[in-house]
Amino acid sequence: MKKVFINGAEGKMGKAIARIIQSRPELGLEVSIRRESGQAVLGDFDVVIDFSTPQGAQEAFSIARKHRRPFLTGTTNLPETFLFQMQEEEKIPVFYAPNVSLSVYFFTELVRQAACMFPGYEARLHEIHHQYKKDAPSGTAKKLADVLELPYENVTYERTGEVVGTHTASFVSAFDEITLTHEAKNRDLFADSAVHIALWLMKRESGFYTMSDYAKFKLKEKRK
Repeated sequence: MKKVFINGAEGKMGKAIARIIQSRPELGLEVSIRRESGQAVLGDFDVVIDFSTPQGAQEAFSIARKHRRPFLTGTTNLPETFLFQMQEEEKIPVFYAPNVSLSVYFFTELVRQAACMFPGYEARLHEIHHQYKKDAPSGTAKKLADVLELPYENVTYERTGEVVGTHTASFVSAFDEITLTHEAKNRDLFADSAVHIALWLMKRESGFYTMSDYAKFKLKEKRK
């Protein structure tokens, strides 16, 4: 059994990841460490999965490097200096994505294609998340805004109830409006994907990986 170190274990994503690992023994994984920011690490582990805070993510990254273990993070709002540090990593496999869902990745690619097809349209972006989400706009919304070349301050957002995450990109002209929406209905969408990416990451060489790398792997796997 491969041992998983969950950083941010008491958060919504951390709990969902632990639940999936425990309910699916066929994956060959077990949770060996549950950590929050500032806590010491006791025990062995084979991979780090981080969904915490910017500070917690940097702490977990340092721990992963010290132990030469793969590091996966989906924590958003990370400092540019830390993002650059991960991108330059050569000692361990590192994976970063503001959203670890494959469906969101392909939704983003659809939005990219739409932006290319309708250059004369006004692009708009709106996102909705649960009332406890701290960053606004979300990391996913910022990624979509980058694709649309839309300033972050032009992204509209809501924080309400227990909404897992909804992102809507609209392309508006005087003649019509095209709307693309991704709605996550359950947090397990992201947790399940994070677990499978961790399994994949443990087989990779040292370096920096993104959802693009994982998506290419999945597409090749489907074609076999």
